[in-house]
Amino acid sequence: MRASRRIKPFRRFPVRGTAAGGRSAVFLVLLSLLLLYTPTRALAPLQQTPILAGINHFHAPRHNLAEIDYALLDRAKFRIDMAAYVLTDRGIIDALYRAARRKVQIRLYLDPDQPMFKKPDRYENFTSLLAMPNVEVRIKAGRNLMHLKAYQIDGRVLRTGAANFSYSGLRRQDNDLLVLRSLQLAGQFINRFNAFWSRESSKPLRQMPP
Repeated sequence: MRASRRIKPFRRFPVRGTAAGGRSAVFLVLLSLLLLYTPTRALAPLQQTPILAGINHFHAPRHNLAEIDYALLDRAKFRIDMAAYVLTDRGIIDALYRAARRKVQIRLYLDPDQPMFKKPDRYENFTSLLAMPNVEVRIKAGRNLMHLKAYQIDGRVLRTGAANFSYSGLRRQDNDLLVLRSLQLAGQFINRFNAFWSRESSKPLRQMPP
């Protein structure tokens, strides 16, 4: 008969009381706390925010994002609040003008570095929009950019995404556009927009710069 093999006992980790065991225990406790704490902290805004929206997601240049913006703005009945880093697309300005003629209340919050301010003769349609009594425009002062490309319509629809309101941004560049049909999200945008609007650094624009 074969002699039975002697089974070696498992090696045990150092027990409490030894220096190595104490360091290992402390390391394991710290690692556990780090693994538990970091995701909770990082995901807190996602966990605290409800998932509420009916969403359409579009991509340029596959989609002509300008046509989507025109259709949305042409449906406005009461109010449009728009924050624009760049506002140069003539069709967008024309759609805003049509809305203003329908008596829609319009607020535009713009970054100060607008091409139209440098060459106002090329943007006569914006001058006409600015002259409408139900249109208000404010410019963000200071060195930090007003970089949003978003607007809300009637407290019901929020448009956002990467695409600037420019010809190339809406048609040629790799950009996206999100249409969110949500009272809650549109309301959140209005609250933030009101905060932007009431900043001391926000300067009213009543006529095109000379």
